[in-house]
Amino acid sequence: MSILSGKKVLIGVTAGIAAYKTAALVRLFIKTGAEVKVVMTPAAKDFVTPLTLSTLSKNPVHSSFYDDEDENAIWNNHVDLGLWADLMIIAPATANTLSKMSAGASNNLLLATYLSAKCPVYFAPAMDLDMYNHPSTNNTFKKLQEFGNIMIPAESGELASGLVGQGRMAEPSTIIDFVEKDILGKLPLNGQKVLITAGPTYEAIDPVRFIGNHSSGRMGIELAKAAANLGANVNLILGPSALTIQHNLIQIINVVSAEEMYQAVVSEYSDCDIAIASAAVADYRPKHVSNQKIKKADSNFSIELERTKDILKWMGSEKKEQFLVGFALETENEEENARKKLKDKNLNLIVLNSLNDKGAGFKGDTNKITLINHKLETKAFDLKTKSEVAKDIFNEINVLKNE
Repeated sequence: MSILSGKKVLIGVTAGIAAYKTAALVRLFIKTGAEVKVVMTPAAKDFVTPLTLSTLSKNPVHSSFYDDEDENAIWNNHVDLGLWADLMIIAPATANTLSKMSAGASNNLLLATYLSAKCPVYFAPAMDLDMYNHPSTNNTFKKLQEFGNIMIPAESGELASGLVGQGRMAEPSTIIDFVEKDILGKLPLNGQKVLITAGPTYEAIDPVRFIGNHSSGRMGIELAKAAANLGANVNLILGPSALTIQHNLIQIINVVSAEEMYQAVVSEYSDCDIAIASAAVADYRPKHVSNQKIKKADSNFSIELERTKDILKWMGSEKKEQFLVGFALETENEEENARKKLKDKNLNLIVLNSLNDKGAGFKGDTNKITLINHKLETKAFDLKTKSEVAKDIFNEINVLKNE
């Protein structure tokens, strides 16, 4: 999954020969998981058809404020389009359109939408060599960037005129890469490494049976997703779970037992910036594991158990610069037990769940948490989806790390 997944991307197309590349650009944005809408200048339709772009984007393509052939048509609201978008990409951006953008002109739907946009606006110039190098064009580039717009530099190569030089619109894959890197570079966890443990552990009794718990791993997966969407490189150590996630900033390390999870944590912990232990690790395991399936007998059967390694306590004892977060799932004396765990395990923050709260705990899509930081300050939250809970946790981490 790309950092662009779920983003609303508005692509503006102007009247340059490079408009033929827009079809590939729309397709690539769709492949990242983005939702795409297209607005064109009227003249851009001479270079690429609205039918092509609407088919690829799965949305109507707009090029005028209203439909001349339908007197009952509702006007295309440039304000709604501008407010809808998380990102606006003008590609190709001709010298004519760019100069109008810098001057605040608004004589077509694309320009009016640009002036209404509240989101970051990227522009990918496409023009001939001499036009690209003309002082007036350079002034336009400078002015647009002073407005906060982001320029995707043109590439060098053979141009429509036959000349060779800078002025080619960046290739669609280059534009995607540029936008992804620009977004990532501005995110609060960009360049940081986050370690997350998630899911249950299974402790073998024999080749068939095990001791486990009801954890699905969903909370940890949502935490991993939230961290990645904030720009972090995430190592997700995941116990047995039917759930998974694909994201280009998340590496999944699959484990089964508490010992395997411990070894994976030891391997990844030293250079992480943030560690979140959300896994439901078994506290005990069978002392002796049978190599063969244990046969049922008429008499009672007992299993001798031994303690597993306390992964979170080890992480607290080895903590240097890491910001360490633990979870506490309680059924009684919730806050008292959570505060004790916070201190005993040398944590920066603990996330308290209570099984007494309806909608909290294992398996479900929701959770209800209370956060207690190292200063013993408490912050309680309402019942929310686990995705929203993960964002709340990282919002608190960012606040505490920046104090």
